This record gives sequence, C-alpha cells and structure tokens, in this order.
Amino acid sequence: MLEKQELLLIDISNSHTKMIKSTCSSFCGEVFSLPTRELDLDALKRLPFDIEKKETRIIFSSVVPEKNKFIEDYFGIQRVLKVSSNLKLGFNIDYPHPETIGADRIANVVAASQFTEAPVIVVDFGTAVTFDIISKKNCYIGGVIAPGLASMTDYMADRTALLPKIDLHEPLSVIGKSTKEAMLSGAVIGYKGLVKGILASIFDELGEGNIPVIATGGYSKLISSDIEEIIEVNERLTLEGLRIIAALNIQDENR
Repeated sequence: MLEKQELLLIDISNSHTKMIKSTCSSFCGEVFSLPTRELDLDALKRLPFDIEKKETRIIFSSVVPEKNKFIEDYFGIQRVLKVSSNLKLGFNIDYPHPETIGADRIANVVAASQFTEAPVIVVDFGTAVTFDIISKKNCYIGGVIAPGLASMTDYMADRTALLPKIDLHEPLSVIGKSTKEAMLSGAVIGYKGLVKGILASIFDELGEGNIPVIATGGYSKLISSDIEEIIEVNERLTLEGLRIIAALNIQDENR
C-alpha cells in the first residue's frame, strides 16, 4: 500500500543537510542532521538508517547542486526522486521560469498548501530568508528573498575591525550596554521589523490583510515570537513537503 511505502527524505540546504525515515503518511523516528559541507559518499555510508531495501525511495530537495551527484550515485538514480517544478505538487505555478524556483521553497509551499487553505505565505529563516506565496486561486505566484539573520551579523563581523561575531537570541533590552548587546538588539529586533515590513507589503500588494503565515527554518522561533501574522512555526515543514511530494508522485508512478 502507498501509505506504507518506505522513504528517506533528504533536505540539502546551504548550511545543513537534514534526513528522516518516513512513509507516505508519517515520519518514522528523529531527524538526522550534518553540515552540508561534510555530505559526501563516505558520510552517506555512515548514515544511522537501515536503507538497504531497494523498495525504499529517496526523495530529496537541494540548493547545493554539487551535492546532488552524491545522492544519485550512492542510492542509484532509479530509487531517487529529485524535487522540481516538473513534479505533481498539488497547485498551479504562475512564474516565468518555474525551473529556477528553489527545491526547498517548492517543498515548503507544498506542505503549507496541504496544511491550510489558500492563500498562504511561507517564511523560511535560513541562510537567506524566503517568503513564498500561494494565492487564493491555489497558485504559486512568487516570493521575496532577503539576507538571512546570521548572514547579516556574520557579514558585519567579517567586514569591520571592531564588531565581533555574536550568538543570536532574544535581547533583554532594546538599548544595549555593550557592543555585543547593541548588535544583538539591532539584529533581532531589526530583523523582526524587516519581516513585518515585507509581510505588510505582500498583504498590500495582494489586497488581502488576513493571510495565514507559516514559518520554518533555523531562526523561525526566535523571529516569529512577536510577529502576530505568523500563525504557526513548523521546523520540519520542508521535510513534510518532501513526504507529501513523494505521496503525490509515487502514486502516479504506480498507476
């Protein structure tokens, strides 16, 4: 049965690669993560998963093209399904060059469109922060990409002589009493303002002010805490999207 089809879901982002065993209906176990820079054939041989069965399908999204060959070579191209705009996704796409949409962004909106009625917006707080929109006609219409929170603070530290790298967390006060406190306040509070401003502009352009927003990614909990427009934080949203994409497309293969 399709619901019992064994899957290995792999999300290759710029910073980390996340994997989890799954069926088409639910996850099995916990997420395994490793730095994407360490992803190679040797790392795949050491995975803590039983994936020897040829029936296990590998579903992956990747924004690091040079890592794709490791997945395809290790598991075999016949077992692998790579996420792209050419697959069955559950919605239409209104975008001039859909092949350029990031695979992680596709997986995110697939999951969001299944979890709530359109329209819906997904905000993914990764190396970059992405905003992706499904319209009320259940159509992907594009999005926004801005620098990620850590990317911005690391850039300041790398480009200045006296500003240090900082650990990101909720500041105790807006007014910092040290360089690090001032940077933390500017980064976190300022970033929340950036997200609120972009969401307000999206609402205004669409002519709708009550669109549900789902957040995911590494800093989603930190930044979403004071943004009332964000109704849910789902740190496994991309993996959920991979699971749903598998169900939609393996079903078609079996017909």
